Amino acid sequence: MSDPEKPVPKESASEKPDPDLRTRLVDVGVDLVSQEGAGALTLREIARRAGVSHGAPRRYFPTHLELLSAIAHRGFAQLGARVSTTLGDGTAGPREQLTELARVYLEFALGNPGMYELMFRHDLLESGHLRLRDTSLPLFGVLVDLVGRVRPDADARSVAGALWANLHGIAQLWRWGSLQLATGTDDFVPLLRTALDAHLGAEAGR
Repeated sequence: MSDPEKPVPKESASEKPDPDLRTRLVDVGVDLVSQEGAGALTLREIARRAGVSHGAPRRYFPTHLELLSAIAHRGFAQLGARVSTTLGDGTAGPREQLTELARVYLEFALGNPGMYELMFRHDLLESGHLRLRDTSLPLFGVLVDLVGRVRPDADARSVAGALWANLHGIAQLWRWGSLQLATGTDDFVPLLRTALDAHLGAEAGR
């Protein structure tokens, strides 16, 4: 992959402006990361698939990181929408909601490995482009709120952070096949429930 901060060459002066180009470039990037993974997201390949010169993205994304951040921003929006749909009107108990949130998180990570990898790239989060880190915080806030309702006596932010790290580890190790080999299971749900029990205490009645 090319240097993420190196601006691409300027586009040809004869190329006409396209008001929808920014959205199209992000759409192409979302499709590309889904099909071929985060490593395929070069400016040249995205421009080629969008049907424009390799310099065209520069009008909207002066650096590679800015375009990657816009694609990752779409991933956070997709995950957030899934979480909102899953939690619904919030009538379910907080423990049940946490279980569903964790399940959706793992399903998203495992079903969209390229996007998931991109979303949590350190250089994108630290770059400040599109305030990407701020985009991820509301999801963590939902987790903190639910943890606080399940364990009102605990430091909800610390417990939520540890639980998130646990889920992230499950997602990564499951993708690599390590957990299936170590545990002999092809279902991540028991691991999810064990992680919740470890951080929240055993669920009543189970």
